[in-house]
Amino acid sequence: MQFGQFDEFNREYVITRPDTPAPWCNYLGSVDYGAIISNNATGYSFVKSGASGRITRFRLNSRSNDQPGRYIYIRDNSDGDYWSGSWQPVCKPLDLYKSECRHGTAYTIIKSQYRDIETNTSYFVPLNKFYEVWGLRIKNSGASARTLSVFGMVEFTNHDHYENDTVNLQYSQFISKTYFKGNHILQVINENGSEAAADVDGGCDAMGDPSFRFFGVAGAEVAAFDGERDVFIGNYRNYGNPAAVEAGGCSNTPAYNGNSCGALQIDITLNPGEEKEMIFLLGAGDGEIAREIINTYDTALSNNTDLAGQQLEELKHLWHSRLENLQIDTPDDKFDNMVNVWNAYQCFITFLWSRAASFQYCGLRNGLGYRDTVQDIQGIIHLDYRLAKERLCLMLSAQISNGGGLPLVKFDHVPGKIETPDESEYARKTGQSFYRADDALWLFPTVMTYIKESGDWNFIDEVIPYADRGQTSVYNHLKQAIQFNLDRQGPHGFPAGLFADWNDCLRLGTKGESMFVAFQLYHALSIFRDFASRKGYGSDVEWADKHMERLSKAIDDFAWDGTRYVRGFTEAGYTIGSKDNEEASLWLNPQTWAVISGAAGGERAGLVLEQVYRKLNTKYGAMLFYPAFKKFGLPVARMVLFNEGTKENAGIFSQPQGWLILAETIVGNGNRAYEYFNEINPAAMNEQAEIRVLEPYVHGQATEGIDTLNHGRSHVHWLTGTASTVMVAAVNGILGLQPDYDGININPCIPAAWKYFSMTKHFRGKLLNIKVDNSAGVEKGVKHLIINGKKLVGCYAAFDGLSDKNDILVVMG
Repeated sequence: MQFGQFDEFNREYVITRPDTPAPWCNYLGSVDYGAIISNNATGYSFVKSGASGRITRFRLNSRSNDQPGRYIYIRDNSDGDYWSGSWQPVCKPLDLYKSECRHGTAYTIIKSQYRDIETNTSYFVPLNKFYEVWGLRIKNSGASARTLSVFGMVEFTNHDHYENDTVNLQYSQFISKTYFKGNHILQVINENGSEAAADVDGGCDAMGDPSFRFFGVAGAEVAAFDGERDVFIGNYRNYGNPAAVEAGGCSNTPAYNGNSCGALQIDITLNPGEEKEMIFLLGAGDGEIAREIINTYDTALSNNTDLAGQQLEELKHLWHSRLENLQIDTPDDKFDNMVNVWNAYQCFITFLWSRAASFQYCGLRNGLGYRDTVQDIQGIIHLDYRLAKERLCLMLSAQISNGGGLPLVKFDHVPGKIETPDESEYARKTGQSFYRADDALWLFPTVMTYIKESGDWNFIDEVIPYADRGQTSVYNHLKQAIQFNLDRQGPHGFPAGLFADWNDCLRLGTKGESMFVAFQLYHALSIFRDFASRKGYGSDVEWADKHMERLSKAIDDFAWDGTRYVRGFTEAGYTIGSKDNEEASLWLNPQTWAVISGAAGGERAGLVLEQVYRKLNTKYGAMLFYPAFKKFGLPVARMVLFNEGTKENAGIFSQPQGWLILAETIVGNGNRAYEYFNEINPAAMNEQAEIRVLEPYVHGQATEGIDTLNHGRSHVHWLTGTASTVMVAAVNGILGLQPDYDGININPCIPAAWKYFSMTKHFRGKLLNIKVDNSAGVEKGVKHLIINGKKLVGCYAAFDGLSDKNDILVVMG
């Protein structure tokens, strides 16, 4: 079943049926002010942190009634009929009510039509602002005049901290009140400064100062208001039939010791063909800030200046200019939609918010996960390497001087002064008292990719502080990251699994060993060796060679199981991922990372990938391992607690799919890489949305495997490392855009049926117009390049040989 389609020209996904299988969402704003909104205007807003900066409420996991949100009600005062500007919450019959939602890059536009009244509401956060705009245009398309009341409504939290607002009601309800200030509702929390001893992590303000939010309107006079939710909604009612709307007006009741809301009533008359505009404004700030913001829009409207429209266009320009850094045109428009817009945009969203706020992640992670964030950076480097560098420097400054990474990097991170997981204070504040084996190893491909894309070789010598103490060059940060794993090894000479090794459900401990991390370490040593060689550090080259040789021998001696690589070894000596195991005998990640790292090549690389295809692949992607755990479980294999075929227990975990695609391109299997891409491509499921359930324009965290009752159903939308791994695999692997230190390789690995495709890429200030000729019908292999009329054998283009604008023909064969 299909609920919408891609509008590639406008870079939007258009939802034409509002009764989607789940709320299909979009993100608004920046790291300063964020918001998530569904196709029915449900969702919530927050300042900086979804955990401790929440402005509005949202009730998770209520399925089709996920509520509340950013609601606009319209009431016909001639007969009392009422509806909402989005299909929810009133939910008029769809044979009478027409709806269209356009999710774009950091904005959402929801249109409705009911009984000859049309509404068009643009939701967005203007650039560099701490508030959001709901720009409403309402039009009478009928033949007679209409007398209407328009109600804008939002439900505030009574505490900035999500948990306190949700759970601690005997406290949070009694510190909040609202006031009506003429054109806005002002909510104030801790008006008397009664939280002077508040917990820094959970309080509205560490110093006990009041916290303010506002909800106002520009371009219209407020006829009445309600500041208390229970008064506006009424007893034994819900958002779909609020008492104030049904009765025809708000009661001018502020909140005091109750649940705060902002509800503003505007009475209008629309003649036939007439349209009126009003702008609702929601944000963080006191009355003076609210008045200034609202007056700015009032002035613009009175001067016939479309300020909101200008801000929306400014927002589009920013995002579209980022996306323009790579655009492709292949025989597959579903592939193009993801690479050109939606996978790229999702990479930016995960880059900005990590795993902090979605309709599944409720925002309680008050910071950035180390390995998540370092991986997320890779997904945007080819589109905005300057922005990527800022975050990369932050994550380097969150590395501890012993080489490990902070499990959680708080939003107010101050390098040089952070306690480590070894110390109780950090554990008390974050709940993280452990090291993960893989955290700092993700720095290697990310730093390498940044330098190759940007050409900024000097970055390797930039001095960046450690999280706890001291500072050193990026180069030494990387060497210390390797040393962290060399210092923590098991009896076979492989890195210890510690608390986790990417897989949070696999607890191998300080004596157990992880082959995933072993391949990561091999990859890190290879990258570091390259850095050392370019810098002329011969002793470090020898150091890396020695450890690579030792590790390679250990892999051959202990980890190769005849047809596959094992997953690891427990502290008790049990081998996980052996072909002789009854459960979990073949794992995905060791096979793919053996190839990605370069530890396995030739026939062995082909053999392990063939095992994956035959034994783990399904029509919706490859399972993380198989068969599922049922007996062997705690304390090591914690995924046994999941139902079989679910998430880490033989489910199709989505992030590793990108590594699988990339591995197939490394060995030259273009047909298979493309097959894997299509199996997990959300756009390819657009016509089967009832199976996938999640948005058909973004990746989810996991898809149910063959052992479940719902094979193909996906879970946990938007904030997933899948966005980055699949983007890297598509761009670097399938499209073959592989920047190097002094130039770029253009070496596609594509389905043989693709005879021709084109790309435009901005590379270090130069424009590359690339056309690929695959009339030979091969999967991989480049005969020559023709750059501005000059023929070059092979696939490498030196940067010095490029002009400002370049026409490049890639001839495969």
